[in-house]
Amino acid sequence: MPFIYYGQGVASLYNEFTERLMSHLALEGTEITQQMLNPSSAQMHVKHTDETGRLNLAVENENVKVLYTVERAKKELSTGILGAVTGAGLGGILGNVLRKDEGNLGAITGVIGGAAAGGAAGGYYGYTESKEERTEFASLLARAIEEVENELHEIQKGLIAVRQAEQEVAQESMAEEKQMVEDYRLLLEDLNGQILTIQEELDIALSEGTKIEKPKTRIDRAQKLYNEAQEAFNKKEFSSIKPKVAAAQSMVDKARELMIE
Repeated sequence: MPFIYYGQGVASLYNEFTERLMSHLALEGTEITQQMLNPSSAQMHVKHTDETGRLNLAVENENVKVLYTVERAKKELSTGILGAVTGAGLGGILGNVLRKDEGNLGAITGVIGGAAAGGAAGGYYGYTESKEERTEFASLLARAIEEVENELHEIQKGLIAVRQAEQEVAQESMAEEKQMVEDYRLLLEDLNGQILTIQEELDIALSEGTKIEKPKTRIDRAQKLYNEAQEAFNKKEFSSIKPKVAAAQSMVDKARELMIE
Protein backbone atom coordinates (compact mmCIF):
# COMPACT_ATOMS: atom_id res chain seq x y z
CA MET A 1 0.00 0.00 0.00
CA PRO A 2 1.47 3.39 -0.96
CA PHE A 3 1.47 6.49 1.20
CA ILE A 4 2.18 9.93 -0.29
CA TYR A 5 3.43 12.92 1.67
CA TYR A 6 4.74 16.34 0.70
CA GLY A 7 7.40 18.50 2.24
CA GLN A 8 5.82 21.79 1.31
CA GLY A 9 7.90 24.67 -0.02
CA VAL A 10 11.28 23.02 0.58
CA ALA A 11 12.29 22.04 -2.96
CA SER A 12 15.07 24.62 -2.93
CA LEU A 13 16.55 22.79 0.08
CA TYR A 14 16.05 19.29 -1.33
CA ASN A 15 19.44 17.91 -0.26
CA GLU A 16 19.01 19.22 3.28
CA PHE A 17 15.47 17.80 3.36
CA THR A 18 16.65 14.34 2.33
CA GLU A 19 19.59 14.27 4.74
CA ARG A 20 17.55 15.50 7.69
CA LEU A 21 14.68 13.10 6.96
CA MET A 22 17.07 10.14 6.87
CA SER A 23 18.63 11.31 10.14
CA HIS A 24 15.24 11.64 11.84
CA LEU A 25 14.19 8.16 10.70
CA ALA A 26 17.51 6.62 11.73
CA LEU A 27 17.21 8.15 15.21
CA GLU A 28 13.81 6.46 15.50
CA GLY A 29 15.39 3.05 14.83
CA THR A 30 14.79 2.85 11.09
CA GLU A 31 17.24 0.76 9.08
CA ILE A 32 17.96 2.49 5.77
CA THR A 33 19.65 0.54 2.96
CA GLN A 34 19.96 0.45 -0.85
CA GLN A 35 20.26 4.22 -1.04
CA MET A 36 20.29 5.86 -4.46
CA LEU A 37 20.69 9.61 -4.01
CA ASN A 38 20.40 11.94 -7.00
CA PRO A 39 20.35 15.75 -7.28
CA SER A 40 16.55 15.91 -7.30
CA SER A 41 15.37 12.41 -6.38
CA ALA A 42 16.22 9.52 -4.09
CA GLN A 43 15.25 5.90 -3.51
CA MET A 44 15.95 3.72 -0.50
CA HIS A 45 14.77 0.64 1.36
CA VAL A 46 13.55 1.06 4.92
CA LYS A 47 12.87 -1.31 7.79
CA HIS A 48 11.27 -0.37 11.09
CA THR A 49 10.44 -3.14 13.58
CA ASP A 50 8.71 -5.79 11.39
CA GLU A 51 7.66 -3.38 8.67
CA THR A 52 9.65 -2.97 5.48
CA GLY A 53 9.11 -0.81 2.42
CA ARG A 54 10.57 1.59 -0.08
CA LEU A 55 10.88 5.35 0.02
CA ASN A 56 10.98 7.45 -3.13
CA LEU A 57 11.66 11.17 -2.91
CA ALA A 58 11.46 13.64 -5.77
CA VAL A 59 11.26 17.37 -6.29
CA GLU A 60 7.82 18.36 -7.51
CA ASN A 61 7.40 22.07 -8.23
CA GLU A 62 8.11 23.88 -4.94
CA ASN A 63 7.65 20.74 -2.85
CA VAL A 64 9.38 17.44 -2.16
CA LYS A 65 7.14 14.43 -2.77
CA VAL A 66 7.71 11.39 -0.56
CA LEU A 67 6.19 8.07 -1.68
CA TYR A 68 6.30 5.21 0.81
CA THR A 69 5.35 1.75 -0.42
CA VAL A 70 4.86 -1.02 2.16
CA GLU A 71 6.56 -4.33 1.38
CA ARG A 72 5.77 -7.19 3.77
CA ALA A 73 7.02 -10.76 3.29
CA LYS A 74 4.34 -13.47 3.51
CA LYS A 75 4.88 -15.32 6.78
CA GLU A 76 2.12 -17.72 7.77
CA LEU A 77 1.45 -19.86 4.67
CA SER A 78 2.96 -20.79 1.35
CA THR A 79 0.98 -20.06 -1.81
CA GLY A 80 0.16 -23.73 -2.41
CA ILE A 81 -1.61 -24.27 0.91
CA LEU A 82 -4.34 -21.78 0.01
CA GLY A 83 -5.15 -23.43 -3.33
CA ALA A 84 -8.61 -24.67 -4.32
CA VAL A 85 -10.40 -22.62 -1.68
CA THR A 86 -12.94 -20.36 -3.35
CA GLY A 87 -16.26 -18.66 -2.70
CA ALA A 88 -17.59 -17.69 0.70
CA GLY A 89 -15.16 -19.91 2.55
CA LEU A 90 -12.12 -17.87 1.51
CA GLY A 91 -12.75 -14.93 3.80
CA GLY A 92 -13.21 -17.11 6.86
CA ILE A 93 -10.14 -19.19 6.10
CA LEU A 94 -7.99 -16.10 5.54
CA GLY A 95 -9.29 -14.61 8.73
CA ASN A 96 -8.32 -17.70 10.69
CA VAL A 97 -4.93 -17.93 9.04
CA LEU A 98 -4.14 -14.27 9.62
CA ARG A 99 -5.05 -14.68 13.25
CA LYS A 100 -2.44 -17.48 13.35
CA ASP A 101 -5.02 -20.00 14.49
CA GLU A 102 -2.91 -23.19 14.38
CA GLY A 103 -5.85 -25.53 15.01
CA ASN A 104 -7.82 -24.28 12.03
CA LEU A 105 -4.68 -24.23 9.91
CA GLY A 106 -4.28 -28.02 10.33
CA ALA A 107 -7.89 -28.63 9.33
CA ILE A 108 -7.62 -26.37 6.30
CA THR A 109 -4.52 -28.16 5.11
CA GLY A 110 -6.32 -31.49 5.21
CA VAL A 111 -9.36 -30.26 3.30
CA ILE A 112 -7.53 -28.43 0.49
CA GLY A 113 -5.77 -31.42 -1.03
CA GLY A 114 -3.34 -29.41 -3.17
CA ALA A 115 -5.03 -27.97 -6.32
CA ALA A 116 -4.14 -24.26 -6.75
CA ALA A 117 -6.79 -21.67 -7.49
CA GLY A 118 -4.62 -18.56 -7.08
CA GLY A 119 -7.35 -16.37 -5.70
CA ALA A 120 -6.52 -17.09 -2.10
CA ALA A 121 -2.87 -16.13 -2.53
CA GLY A 122 -3.95 -12.88 -4.16
CA GLY A 123 -6.24 -12.21 -1.28
CA TYR A 124 -3.43 -12.71 1.18
CA TYR A 125 -0.98 -10.45 -0.60
CA GLY A 126 -3.61 -7.72 -0.84
CA TYR A 127 -4.06 -7.75 2.90
CA THR A 128 -1.69 -6.00 5.30
CA GLU A 129 -1.18 -8.02 8.47
CA SER A 130 -1.95 -5.30 10.95
CA LYS A 131 -3.35 -1.91 10.21
CA GLU A 132 -1.80 -0.61 13.40
CA GLU A 133 1.61 -1.98 12.45
CA ARG A 134 1.27 -0.73 8.91
CA THR A 135 0.52 2.81 9.97
CA GLU A 136 3.18 2.85 12.68
CA PHE A 137 6.00 3.65 10.26
CA ALA A 138 3.68 5.68 8.02
CA SER A 139 2.80 7.83 11.02
CA LEU A 140 6.45 8.02 12.02
CA LEU A 141 7.35 9.10 8.50
CA ALA A 142 4.62 11.76 8.51
CA ARG A 143 5.87 13.18 11.81
CA ALA A 144 9.48 13.16 10.60
CA ILE A 145 8.53 14.97 7.38
CA GLU A 146 6.61 17.60 9.34
CA GLU A 147 9.53 18.14 11.73
CA VAL A 148 12.05 18.43 8.89
CA GLU A 149 9.73 20.76 6.98
CA ASN A 150 9.43 23.02 10.03
CA GLU A 151 13.20 22.99 10.55
CA LEU A 152 13.83 23.95 6.93
CA HIS A 153 11.20 26.68 7.05
CA GLU A 154 13.04 28.15 10.03
CA ILE A 155 16.28 27.92 8.05
CA GLN A 156 14.58 29.62 5.10
CA LYS A 157 13.37 32.40 7.39
CA GLY A 158 16.90 32.79 8.70
CA LEU A 159 18.32 32.90 5.19
CA ILE A 160 15.77 35.52 4.19
CA ALA A 161 16.66 37.58 7.26
CA VAL A 162 20.37 37.27 6.45
CA ARG A 163 19.79 38.30 2.84
CA GLN A 164 17.72 41.26 3.95
CA ALA A 165 20.44 42.30 6.41
CA GLU A 166 23.07 41.94 3.69
CA GLN A 167 20.96 44.03 1.32
CA GLU A 168 20.55 46.71 3.97
CA VAL A 169 24.29 46.75 4.65
CA ALA A 170 24.99 46.87 0.93
CA GLN A 171 22.54 49.73 0.47
CA GLU A 172 24.09 51.64 3.37
CA SER A 173 27.55 51.01 1.97
CA MET A 174 26.45 52.22 -1.45
CA ALA A 175 24.94 55.34 0.07
CA GLU A 176 28.12 56.03 2.05
CA GLU A 177 30.29 55.49 -1.02
CA LYS A 178 28.04 57.73 -3.08
CA GLN A 179 28.34 60.50 -0.48
CA MET A 180 32.10 60.04 -0.27
CA VAL A 181 32.42 60.27 -4.06
CA GLU A 182 30.41 63.47 -4.03
CA ASP A 183 32.54 64.94 -1.21
CA TYR A 184 35.78 64.20 -3.05
CA ARG A 185 34.37 65.53 -6.29
CA LEU A 186 33.55 68.84 -4.65
CA LEU A 187 36.96 68.93 -2.93
CA LEU A 188 38.80 68.41 -6.21
CA GLU A 189 36.59 70.88 -7.98
CA ASP A 190 37.39 73.56 -5.38
CA LEU A 191 41.13 72.83 -5.54
CA ASN A 192 41.15 73.02 -9.32
CA GLY A 193 39.32 76.33 -9.17
CA GLN A 194 41.95 77.78 -6.83
CA ILE A 195 44.81 76.60 -9.06
CA LEU A 196 43.21 78.07 -12.17
CA THR A 197 42.67 81.39 -10.41
CA ILE A 198 46.31 81.67 -9.30
CA GLN A 199 47.56 80.62 -12.73
CA GLU A 200 45.52 83.42 -14.27
CA GLU A 201 46.91 85.92 -11.78
CA LEU A 202 50.47 84.75 -12.50
CA ASP A 203 49.94 85.13 -16.24
CA ILE A 204 48.78 88.71 -15.66
CA ALA A 205 51.71 89.43 -13.36
CA LEU A 206 54.12 88.02 -15.94
CA SER A 207 52.62 90.25 -18.65
CA GLU A 208 53.21 93.23 -16.34
CA GLY A 209 56.88 92.32 -15.92
CA THR A 210 56.61 90.91 -12.39
CA LYS A 211 58.88 88.07 -11.41
CA ILE A 212 56.78 84.95 -10.79
CA GLU A 213 59.35 82.14 -10.58
CA LYS A 214 58.79 81.21 -6.91
CA PRO A 215 54.95 81.23 -6.85
CA LYS A 216 54.87 79.54 -10.26
CA THR A 217 57.04 76.69 -8.94
CA ARG A 218 54.55 76.20 -6.10
CA ILE A 219 51.46 76.34 -8.32
CA ASP A 220 53.00 73.96 -10.86
CA ARG A 221 53.60 71.53 -8.03
CA ALA A 222 50.01 72.01 -6.88
CA GLN A 223 48.80 71.27 -10.42
CA LYS A 224 50.79 68.03 -10.52
CA LEU A 225 49.38 66.90 -7.16
CA TYR A 226 45.86 67.82 -8.31
CA ASN A 227 46.28 65.68 -11.46
CA GLU A 228 47.42 62.73 -9.37
CA ALA A 229 44.47 63.17 -7.00
CA GLN A 230 42.05 63.34 -9.93
CA GLU A 231 43.51 60.15 -11.39
CA ALA A 232 43.08 58.39 -8.04
CA PHE A 233 39.48 59.64 -7.92
CA ASN A 234 38.77 58.20 -11.36
CA LYS A 235 40.18 54.84 -10.22
CA LYS A 236 38.22 55.00 -6.94
CA GLU A 237 41.47 54.84 -4.98
CA PHE A 238 39.95 57.11 -2.36
CA SER A 239 42.57 56.55 0.36
CA SER A 240 45.23 58.39 -1.64
CA ILE A 241 43.09 61.39 -2.62
CA LYS A 242 43.02 63.31 0.64
CA PRO A 243 46.84 63.39 1.22
CA LYS A 244 47.44 64.64 -2.32
CA VAL A 245 44.71 67.26 -2.02
CA ALA A 246 46.16 68.43 1.31
CA ALA A 247 49.65 68.72 -0.20
CA ALA A 248 48.29 70.56 -3.24
CA GLN A 249 46.34 72.97 -1.01
CA SER A 250 49.56 73.73 0.90
CA MET A 251 51.30 74.59 -2.39
CA VAL A 252 48.40 76.85 -3.40
CA ASP A 253 48.51 78.67 -0.06
CA LYS A 254 52.29 79.14 -0.33
CA ALA A 255 51.96 80.45 -3.89
CA ARG A 256 49.48 83.07 -2.64
CA GLU A 257 51.88 84.16 0.09
CA LEU A 258 54.72 84.55 -2.39
CA MET A 259 52.51 86.55 -4.75
CA ILE A 260 51.67 88.97 -1.93
CA GLU A 261 55.33 89.35 -1.08
